Amino acid sequence: MATRGLPNWPWKGVSPEELPPAEAVLLEAIRSWVEATRSGAPPLPALRLPLVTEDLGEAAEALEALLRALACPGSMGCRLCPRVTPAEGTVLLGLGLAQRATRREALATFLQLAPPAAAYAAIGPALAIGLVMRRAGLLLANPLRATS
Repeated sequence: MATRGLPNWPWKGVSPEELPPAEAVLLEAIRSWVEATRSGAPPLPALRLPLVTEDLGEAAEALEALLRALACPGSMGCRLCPRVTPAEGTVLLGLGLAQRATRREALATFLQLAPPAAAYAAIGPALAIGLVMRRAGLLLANPLRATS
């Protein structure tokens, strides 16, 4: 599957404060998980805290499954990083596509971070996260309509 021709996500390299609320809460949860993983602390409780503040607690296990499948904590930023890393932007892009049920494009996005089996394993959790967020009234930006 080709991974070229995907949207150029405008939030790669921007400040986390510039992100819309839905992307910001996911970024905070991802960075909390990465920090806990790097320090040897339990990652699920760290990831759950930012999500619970937005009534997204039920997405915590799916987000952890997605991050474990992609296995890319080394390329993610810490909580104090001033910019969204390319890997974080790619995960947010994949989640935005998955929320709109564009599975093929979401898979192509995750293939930029992981081999095929791991990228396929990330699709189910990504769809679940998108559903939980939609039910909570949080929509990720539509990557297919974003301008770069």
